[in-house]
Amino acid sequence: MDGDNQSENSQFLLLRMSESPEQQRILFWMSLSMYLVTVVGNALIILVISSDSRLHTPMYFFLANLSFTDLSFVTNTIPKMLVNLQSQNKAITYAGCLTQLYFLVSLVALDNLILAVMAYDRYVAICHPLHYVTAMSPGLCVLLLCLCWGLSVLYGLLLPLLMTRVTFCGSRKIHYLFCEMYVLLRLACSNTHIIHTVLVATGCFIFLTPLVIVRTILQIPSASKKYKTFSTCASHLGVVSLFYGTLVMVYLQPLHSYSMKDSVATVMYAVVTPMMNPFIYSLRNKDMHGALGKLLGRPFQRLK
Repeated sequence: MDGDNQSENSQFLLLRMSESPEQQRILFWMSLSMYLVTVVGNALIILVISSDSRLHTPMYFFLANLSFTDLSFVTNTIPKMLVNLQSQNKAITYAGCLTQLYFLVSLVALDNLILAVMAYDRYVAICHPLHYVTAMSPGLCVLLLCLCWGLSVLYGLLLPLLMTRVTFCGSRKIHYLFCEMYVLLRLACSNTHIIHTVLVATGCFIFLTPLVIVRTILQIPSASKKYKTFSTCASHLGVVSLFYGTLVMVYLQPLHSYSMKDSVATVMYAVVTPMMNPFIYSLRNKDMHGALGKLLGRPFQRLK
C-alpha cells in the first residue's frame, strides 16, 4: 500500500481513538445509546408529522425531511463505528472509505441546505405573513426540496471524485471513528491544496447561507417585534448554532492546524446534533406535543 496510488484492493485501518478496553466499552455503549435515541427521536418526528393533518405545512414538511436526513446521516457512520469498536478487523477498503465519505459529504450538505430552506420559510412567515400561503405553496416546497437533494448529490460527488486523484503513501492508519475528509487529506502525500480550497470555498457558501434569518431579524426596527421573532425562531436558531458552529470549527480552518481535538467537534455535528434535533424542535412546540400525544395514545385507545 506504500508509495503507489490507491487501487480497488487498497485499505485503510480505522483504529480506535483509545486502546483502553474500559474506554472502548464506554464509547461503544455511549455511541449505541445515542444512535438508538437518534433513530427513535427522528422516526417519531416523521411519524407524527405524516400522521397529523394539522402539521402538513411547509415548516413541518421540511422538518420531516431534516429528520430523515439526520437518520441517514447517523446510519452512515455509527453502525460501522460500533462494529469497529467490537471487532478485531479494523480495515475498510478504499472504495468503502470513499463511499462513506460520499454519503457523509452529501448528507452534511443536504442538512445545511434544508436548514437554509427552513430559514427562508421562517423569513417569509415573519416578514411577509399575508403572502405566506401563496409564497410557500406546496409546489414550491417540493421544488425547493428537490433542489436541495440535487445540489447535495452533486456536491457529494465533487469531493470524493477529487479524492480519487490524491496519492496516499506511508501509513494508512486512521485514528478516527470514520472516514472524514480532513483526516484523509492529512494522510495524503500529494498536493491537496486544490481540494482544500474547494472544500473551504464551497463550505463557506453552504454553511453561511442559513444565517440570512439572523440578518433579517436584526434588521427589524421594533425591539418588541425583534424579541418576539427571536422567541419564535429559537428552536431553529439553536439547531443552526449547534450544527454550523461545529462545522465551521472543523472545516473552515487551515489543513495543517487540524488535530485530534477537532474530533470532538466532528462527533458533535455527526452524532450529537442529529440526536438533539428532535428535542430542540419539539420541546417548545405545542403542536408537536399534541400530535405526539395523539399518536402515542392510539394503541391504548384501541385496547379500551
